[in-house]
Amino acid sequence: MKGTHLGEFEELVLLLIGALNGNAYGVTIKNEIETKTKRRPSIGALHSALNRLETKGFVKTEIGHGHEDRGGRRKKIYMLTKEGQEALTISHDLRHNLFRLIPTVSSL
Repeated sequence: MKGTHLGEFEELVLLLIGALNGNAYGVTIKNEIETKTKRRPSIGALHSALNRLETKGFVKTEIGHGHEDRGGRRKKIYMLTKEGQEALTISHDLRHNLFRLIPTVSSL
């Protein structure tokens, strides 16, 4: 394993998995990224990030039931693990503390 730090895109994906709360699968995550950030990641880039997050232990997966509208294919649903939640907290705290170091921002 390469490490447990979060890259910027991984952090974004992990945040959205948490926000989607049980409804996070490839298409919904991609749609949320596009809606919330106006970015258009490829499905390949998203799946690479999801695989890295799973390897790091930050997400776990569950296979959903097949649906007619998907031709009977089943969804791979992503969920935050305790380690994923901790990684987000660490990342948030670090960014918050660094943000406060900016003189014009911290004086507001």
